[in-house]
Formats: sequence, C-alpha cells, structure tokens
Amino acid sequence: MNSKTKELTDEELMKLVMEKNGDAYSEIVRRHTDRYYALSYRMLSEREGAEDIVQDSFLMLWNSPEKWDGSKNAKFTTWFFRVVVNACLDVKKRVKYTVPEDDIELESPGHSQEEASELKSTKNKVEALIHELPESQQTALALCFYEGLSNKEAASVMDISVKAVESLLMRAKGSLRAKLNTNPKTEVA
Repeated sequence: MNSKTKELTDEELMKLVMEKNGDAYSEIVRRHTDRYYALSYRMLSEREGAEDIVQDSFLMLWNSPEKWDGSKNAKFTTWFFRVVVNACLDVKKRVKYTVPEDDIELESPGHSQEEASELKSTKNKVEALIHELPESQQTALALCFYEGLSNKEAASVMDISVKAVESLLMRAKGSLRAKLNTNPKTEVA
C-alpha cells in the first residue's frame, strides 16, 4: 500500500478512487470497515448480514464511485453512512431480524459468572426492545448514540431535519424508558 494515501483525507482519496486508484480504495476500506460494520450490526443484529452490507457497499463504491458527489463538499463518511443505512433498511424490509441470544457478547471483567450472565441477559432485552422501535428511531439511536454522530450529521445521513432527529431520539428514549419501567428486571443503570 502506498504510504502517501494514509496522509490523504477521505475526500482526497475518493477523487483517486474515481480514477480507479486501488491504493486509495484500499485505504478507504481499511479506515472505515470496522465503523460501518458496527453500524450494520447494530441495525441488523446479525453478523453475516452486517458483513454482506459492508462488503456490498464498498463494492458499490469501487464500481460506481461517481455516486459520491464531492463537488457539493459532501463529507465522505456522512454520505457512506447513508449508503450503509439505506442498505440495512432495504434488508430489514425483506427479512424480519431478531436479536439472537448468543450473538451478543458482553465483556465483564471483575464480575462473577452470575453477574455477567445477568448483564448479558439485560443487554439482550434492551437490544430486543430497541429492535421493537420504529426503524427511524432505531436508525437515529444507532447513528447518534452508537456511532457518535452529531444530530446534524445524523440528520444529513437520514435526509431529515435536525429537529426531526431530536424528536426521534426523544421518542425512542421515552419508549425504551416506559418499556424498561414495566419490566423491573430489565432496568439499566
């Protein structure tokens, strides 16, 4: 891999990807695979599906890099979040995903096996409750809380206003709080 590509911004790399520069493409993939896999997994709760989404999205990027319009000063990561989110939503429309009990791992240093088991059970319940929320609320939660995007960035990814993102987050938190309060064993600190 060309060491010069490591110094370039994502947007500079994309200009090279448009010229079919393999080193630039490899650097984009290296930089962002884990982040977009985490988002896909958060949305689908399924490893293979998340891997497929990320692989397909990066293949689309290589085959059709012109879909990213750098002339509008579009940030690559924001645009690619939208690509991945839309791909996840398309899959969710076709297939009803559930949260697999044994697919969520919880690191628990300093906890007894019983405490770790209880924490894992609580995490599974919370994940299941999140997946009961409307897709738009799930997406807002995934982007803002798990991926660390600002409300403005999430609004751009979701192609909605910042106020709409704030409303989705507020409704999601309210719904989760209400569901958690009706099941005392599911309370989360």
